[in-house]
Amino acid sequence: MSLLEGIVDSRTNPLAVVEDIASDNNWAFERSGEDEVTIVTKGQWTDYQLSFTWMGEIEALHLACAFDMKIPQARRAEVQRLVAAINEQLWVGHFDLWTHTGMIMHRQALVLPNRMIASTSQCEVMVDGALHGCERYYPAFQFVVWAGKTAEQAMDAAMFDTYGEA
Repeated sequence: MSLLEGIVDSRTNPLAVVEDIASDNNWAFERSGEDEVTIVTKGQWTDYQLSFTWMGEIEALHLACAFDMKIPQARRAEVQRLVAAINEQLWVGHFDLWTHTGMIMHRQALVLPNRMIASTSQCEVMVDGALHGCERYYPAFQFVVWAGKTAEQAMDAAMFDTYGEA
């Protein structure tokens, strides 16, 4: 066994917990090194790529959940307004628009100082929060990008919940 295999398989490595969650959900995942795991899963609206990175220098497990929607330059200012409006609604995590790629992603981190061990529940909550946020606000991003709506119009549509039966 190589040194990398020992690190990758260690139960104290938070990425091992993430791999277990992916396996339990039958999600495709790949370990791209000792400090990163990428998971691909289907949502209601699109496929999501969840990238977990262990950042040893700050003792944090970082999650970035991205979906395939490139923002055209002409719509980026309005998408930035939408991101700000969405982030006001979130208690955990936040959305970012990466200006150099035009991609949107939901990000959050779990701080694990002094060799704390990530629990399965903590990692599942991170995954659930990211996927829930992306599923809830994906239509709002589409309204702004493809339908030419304002951030305010998109938020009104995204925050509309139906109750009862017809």
